[in-house]
Amino acid sequence: MVSCRAWNPRVLVAVVCGLLTGIILGLGIWRIVFRIRTGTSAPSPSIPTEFCRNGGTWENGRCICTEEWKGLRCTMANFCENSTYMDFTFARIPVGRYGPSLETCDKSTPNAGNPRAVRLCRLSLYGDIELQNVTIGNCSATLKALEKEVGYAEAPLNSIASEAQILTSNADRLTAENIISATQVVGQIFNTSRNASTEAKKVAVVTVSQLLDASEDAFQSAVSTANDDSLTTLIEQMENYSVSLGNQSVVEPNIAIQSANFSAENMPSNVRFSVQKGASGSLVSGSTFMQTNVNGLNPDENTELQILLNMKEGGNAKACGFVVYQNDKLFQSKTFIAKSSFSQKVMSSKTDGNEQGQSASVEMAFSPKYNRDEFQLNSYACVYWNFATKDWDTYGCHKEKGADRFLHCHCNHTTNFAVLMTFKKDYQYPKSLDVLSNVGCALSITGLALTIIFQVVTRKVRKTSVTWVLVSLCISMLIFNLLFVFGIENSNKNLKTSGDIENMDFNDNVIPQTDTVNTPNPTCTAIAALLHYFLLVTFTWNALSAAQLYFLLIRTMKPLPRHFILFISLIGWGVPAVVVAITVGVVYSQNEKNPQWELEYRQEEICWLAIPESKDVIRSPLLWSFIVPVAIILISNVVIFIIISIKVLWKNSQNLTSTKKVSSTKKTVSTLSVAVVFGITWILAYLMLINDDSIRIVFSYIFCLFNTTQGLQIFILYTVRTKIFQSEASKVLTSLSSVGRMKSLPSVTRPRLRVKMYNFLRSLPTLREHFKLLEPSPFSRVLYIEHPGVYHEWTVGSEWEANHQSSTWGGYSANSYS
Repeated sequence: MVSCRAWNPRVLVAVVCGLLTGIILGLGIWRIVFRIRTGTSAPSPSIPTEFCRNGGTWENGRCICTEEWKGLRCTMANFCENSTYMDFTFARIPVGRYGPSLETCDKSTPNAGNPRAVRLCRLSLYGDIELQNVTIGNCSATLKALEKEVGYAEAPLNSIASEAQILTSNADRLTAENIISATQVVGQIFNTSRNASTEAKKVAVVTVSQLLDASEDAFQSAVSTANDDSLTTLIEQMENYSVSLGNQSVVEPNIAIQSANFSAENMPSNVRFSVQKGASGSLVSGSTFMQTNVNGLNPDENTELQILLNMKEGGNAKACGFVVYQNDKLFQSKTFIAKSSFSQKVMSSKTDGNEQGQSASVEMAFSPKYNRDEFQLNSYACVYWNFATKDWDTYGCHKEKGADRFLHCHCNHTTNFAVLMTFKKDYQYPKSLDVLSNVGCALSITGLALTIIFQVVTRKVRKTSVTWVLVSLCISMLIFNLLFVFGIENSNKNLKTSGDIENMDFNDNVIPQTDTVNTPNPTCTAIAALLHYFLLVTFTWNALSAAQLYFLLIRTMKPLPRHFILFISLIGWGVPAVVVAITVGVVYSQNEKNPQWELEYRQEEICWLAIPESKDVIRSPLLWSFIVPVAIILISNVVIFIIISIKVLWKNSQNLTSTKKVSSTKKTVSTLSVAVVFGITWILAYLMLINDDSIRIVFSYIFCLFNTTQGLQIFILYTVRTKIFQSEASKVLTSLSSVGRMKSLPSVTRPRLRVKMYNFLRSLPTLREHFKLLEPSPFSRVLYIEHPGVYHEWTVGSEWEANHQSSTWGGYSANSYS
């Protein structure tokens, strides 16, 4: 019979690894080709590819343009080109805006850094875009100085209004102090007792519009550092101003005011005020209009909000006015926290017939703009601004169910109204774990469990204690893999939600605490904390393994510190617990008033640490409690890995010689063994940060291949390749061969198969290599230090032997042999 050649296990492992790598790369290339073919196919009709130009975004079936562009595809210019006037230069100015000059006040002036002049870009009566004359400011003026000056009875209100408008033209520079001073100034201009000119009040409206471009943080800081009396006063005065315009309107990008006068004989039964949807986020002239003596609300698809003022019979009102605020920054609520990026419009209605606001009732219809691809409307509340409490209130207001898709409200009084909406974010929960991840984790779980059992069971056979660092590393990695497979997916993904208005509760008109609602899931939060902990533990034991091996192989003649095992155990299991506890505690303390504080710690899509927005990266718990510690560990491990590889594994010196020739293959395998237990392959995660999706997907597959199978790699390199495991496996295979094959094969072939099996098992390679620091003399002994995968010998004298004979260094054996 022809003799069969025994398989070399190294060849077998190489073939398997090669096949796995080929499959992964093949999947990556297939994904790239698939994405390219998908990208060249016809675009989806719902979201046209590159349909909106010049920064426009596709929302709700239309292009939402920036202020500088308009039209169906945002291709029509809506700005004044760069211009010069006298010594001033102006950049591009959107229509309806005042543009600041590029020339700013000198650093030596009180108004340092602010523009020296402004210029208005507007539409002419014939619809042409034109530039107005330049208004030059005073570099010695400040908003704080204007606040003091406007208090004098003979103050020049026109020039003060112009200076305030110039000083607030750059919203990015506005601070909380600037906002408080500016609101005090324009409040005095709108004060009816000051008898400011019509022109001064119109300029003051421009200032208010510019203030609404300031950051939300600046407004919140203004309220917290001072008080909101100035904001409340300004809101009241804007209401009063709205009924004094006659039949005119004032429209600025962030505020629109319109008024109507009527006599007692011709007082209309109702007045309807409408705001149309714009192609951008700004209010424009012509987007608001008012109608009298109408039957009721009549919103259409272009209506964003509409209010119907029902005049009471016998009332003495002679005028009514409406104000629309582009956002709610003047209305700083203490009970409602807005966290979404879309703006919340506020509408005001007022008559001059009753100071208590009971001369009319109102009906409202809102069609708020929000990203329907990202959010689902959950509920809303009809509210008004209570000047007594300086917060939103629901008294006299209730929700109504309409036949259309609008949010309907009814209130029995007039004032400032809004709808406070709550949304459920339409999270894109990932699909079940990829097949590669499942297979890799399953192999790792099996390999880690077998490695732990082997280390514990064979302790007496190996005549050494348990390799505590390796066992701890395997335990933490095993638990992490189990949690990853069975717990990382959020169970909320199976909950069905509906954003239909018909399914809302119209009897409940309660002010919500925040505008985003999430389904609580304490289990997911606990899983995220455990994943955080055990992954940190894994990296910590990687670092401890690197440090211990450095002590054993580089500082060979110096014993490890006392109680080394206890010390590293406290570090390996205790330090990550402290990090996780501090992280959760800090996140909770900073967001304890937020019922959804847990989403500041974990994601909703998966039970893992939250990924912050770009502006919040520095304050992110992910950065300080995971990325930074892991980066430090990986850097230190790489340094130690390079030192050990150069000085021990690959260096051929006269002082450190091998007892037999070491092949490059065995050196390579030894190097891989150290790299695996050091966690070096996690460096591949940085390659996944590449912006190119096609390249990143390939590295994602490679990262998944190396790191989900890390437990399997440890099993192969640190268990399968040991002589004890091979010896036990030889006995098992021999017994199975004897029982299973002797019955089916002729007796002549049995001895030959046994010999082949024996030769096959004997051919399994190991990493056991012996290195000598010096040739052993008749009066010296050889110190033999064992690390799984790396074995070395040192010659030691009798004095060292007397202190360290048959001792254990941190779980690794250190025995002397004659």
